[in-house]
Amino acid sequence: MYKKYIALDIGDVRIGVAKSDIMGIVATPLEVINRKKVKSVQRIKELCEQENTKSLVVGIPKSLDGTEKRQAEKVREYIEKLKKNIEGLEIYEVDERLTTVSADRMLNEANKKGALEKRKVVDKIAAAIILQTFLDTKK
Repeated sequence: MYKKYIALDIGDVRIGVAKSDIMGIVATPLEVINRKKVKSVQRIKELCEQENTKSLVVGIPKSLDGTEKRQAEKVREYIEKLKKNIEGLEIYEVDERLTTVSADRMLNEANKKGALEKRKVVDKIAAAIILQTFLDTKK
């Protein structure tokens, strides 16, 4: 049976969002939610409805040594908000230590210019990396 997923790269200011194809094989960047301008939980609920899924893959930030610090706690607190507001939600956690660094490198290699424009893209690419990592481990 195939399952579709949405992935989140949760930051204090922005949330990168990616989605899988209907078969749950390939991840694609979807959008970046600006938490200061949009009710992010409501937007994620809308995206779940649009994409017809209740399966979220969330990157948990860890230190290079694998420990979790305050940012990981913030992400877990946000996950609890999502669970309270989106009925029937399934959460899959993924170690996302280097996803933003990887996304940033990809954009640099593609010659994406402008810091602001890059910030608008890097978070959704990081979410796609988180999701693709998860999907690849399921094979």
